[in-house]
Amino acid sequence: MTMPSRRGALGTLLAGAGMATGVRSVAAIRGEPATMVSTWDFGAAANAAGVARLHAGGSLLDAVEAAGRVAEADPANHSVGYSGYPDRDGRVTLDAVIMDDAGHIGAVAALEDTTHAISVARAVMEHTPHVMLVGEGATRFARDRGFPATTLLTPDSEAAWREWLKTSTYRPQANIENQRRPAAPGSALDHDTIGILARDAAGRIAGGCTTSGMAFKMHGRVGDSPIVGAGLYVERGVGGATATGVGEEVVRIAGAARVVAAMRHGLSPAAACAEAVRHIASLRGDAIRGTQVGFLAMDVRGRVGAFCLLPGFTYAVTGSTGDTRVVRAASLFRG
Repeated sequence: MTMPSRRGALGTLLAGAGMATGVRSVAAIRGEPATMVSTWDFGAAANAAGVARLHAGGSLLDAVEAAGRVAEADPANHSVGYSGYPDRDGRVTLDAVIMDDAGHIGAVAALEDTTHAISVARAVMEHTPHVMLVGEGATRFARDRGFPATTLLTPDSEAAWREWLKTSTYRPQANIENQRRPAAPGSALDHDTIGILARDAAGRIAGGCTTSGMAFKMHGRVGDSPIVGAGLYVERGVGGATATGVGEEVVRIAGAARVVAAMRHGLSPAAACAEAVRHIASLRGDAIRGTQVGFLAMDVRGRVGAFCLLPGFTYAVTGSTGDTRVVRAASLFRG
């Protein structure tokens, strides 16, 4: 594929992103500002839970946590929480982060035997002086806080792992689940994480991200999802962003923080996401051939935008009334 030319200055990149074909920010429903957005089409169910929590008097963090827990508990979703695909050793490990625009942050990585990683991440935020716990320490903390031990590897996920063991081929591919079994683009079989952003009427922002990570990864691998500034970032007075796709590529550019910085400098959410995607393409060249990365952003006004490397990334947008639509993101390449 032909890559865009490398640009050295942020200002030049911002200008180019703003002119990207098909890049525009959207409102939720009929011009209504968005209240909650999340990655992929199954994010509609997550958003419904989050908005319901807001309507019941919950905080933005409550809404984000409620949304994340929906995806984590879904046995048909093989890359978040329960029934997630394991690593190459057959162990399911989870990563999650939750944060608000007041600087409250909690995260976990390589958490095992616990369904609701996003809730453990919130517990890290509220009950420790730290911002992240990993591995055995994260799992022990979850038990200490009363989160029950749960076997996350389901028969379906184990069968997929044993099939993978026949070749042990480890090469991340865009929308690889579509090649395993039929799946609509953006479905629970065609993604690798869920990222969530929530906004109140005053323009305050919170966000979360939760995942079981890349299928059949090396044990101990951590992607972008639990890393503040990579898989998720929110900033008071500006907005928030989250990422999906191959986490290593997101981490290379501190992706979510870059998108928020672009919004701070005046770009719309959609144009800011496009700038980050174009930067990855410029930086990495042919190394990202066949790789999917997408960004989703929402500003304090409730404008929403997204952009990705390859076609197939969708996201759910919900307004304050609870009406939701699923939107297909524009992409840099055609496939």
